[in-house]
Amino acid sequence: MKRYTVNPGTKGSLRIEEIETPSPQRGEVLIRLRAASVNYRDLLVARGAYKALGDRPLVPLSDGAGEVVEVGDGVSNWKVGDRVCGTFSQTWTGGARREDDIANDLGGTAPGVLSEYRVFDARGLVRIPAHLDYAEAATLPCAGVTAWNALYEGRPLRSDETVLLIGTGGVSTFGLQLAVRAGARVVVISSSNEKLAQYKDWGASDVINYRDEPDWEQKVRAATGGRGVDHVLEVGGPGTLERSLATLALGGQIHLIGVLTQGSTNLLPLIRTNSTVRGIMVGSREMFERLNRSLERGAIHPVVHQTYKFEDAPAAFEALERAEHIGKIVISI
Repeated sequence: MKRYTVNPGTKGSLRIEEIETPSPQRGEVLIRLRAASVNYRDLLVARGAYKALGDRPLVPLSDGAGEVVEVGDGVSNWKVGDRVCGTFSQTWTGGARREDDIANDLGGTAPGVLSEYRVFDARGLVRIPAHLDYAEAATLPCAGVTAWNALYEGRPLRSDETVLLIGTGGVSTFGLQLAVRAGARVVVISSSNEKLAQYKDWGASDVINYRDEPDWEQKVRAATGGRGVDHVLEVGGPGTLERSLATLALGGQIHLIGVLTQGSTNLLPLIRTNSTVRGIMVGSREMFERLNRSLERGAIHPVVHQTYKFEDAPAAFEALERAEHIGKIVISI
């Protein structure tokens, strides 16, 4: 079988290699992977920004979808031919995330999915919604579950609330789809008028170009009649967090997801509005299963911006770094 490896911190180290196809042991399942999607985290891993990984070669990417081709002894919940996704953390099935779950995060502390075959723990898989193809399903494990966790696993989003989305990447696009389906109001900021127009077509109530409006937090508050927003999917991190705090309604929530920007933060608005900042690290298998049920009920299709061939995987990484996409970039395997 063929797979890719990367040496974290070594530019241009993504390379393809051929090894023997593994066999599942007791409690394991062999998956023929059909598609994988790329996340910003994968760029950080490749750059060596995840210092705990060291410089050992690693199979990259955490988000993959495929079919069961062999099951090990003791596995009764999967059979050959089942269409499945791997969970981001192979051992986080439900409840609170444990310290030892961190050692089993795909594409980081554990080998990833940019490979023709991979053995998974039978507990680290979920069934693909019937209406999705493999490329669409491959977008779910990180971006989809993260957006779901943010909007529904803390204080759940209500139809009379407002959501602020920072940018138009994978998490934000899922956030838009889930919030629109719930009947909530959605405000989006981006530097691209073209992307904002697309989000408007998909149901966003208000769109703001933050380059044209550098004090965009004031525009967000104005769009809500001065009340503020109830949920912020904060993918920017320190560089945008203070402005996001300034958009909050009383009792609002910031779901801290990404670290795309740098900066310092005045936390006084957090106290003044009696608000909450939740750190979001994807989610458990049970959250993934709840997301999938919601996608099926709403017949929601993830947004796949572009699909690359397996042999063109380096180009997919480059496309993600250019940040010209809306939704997700996928690699067909």
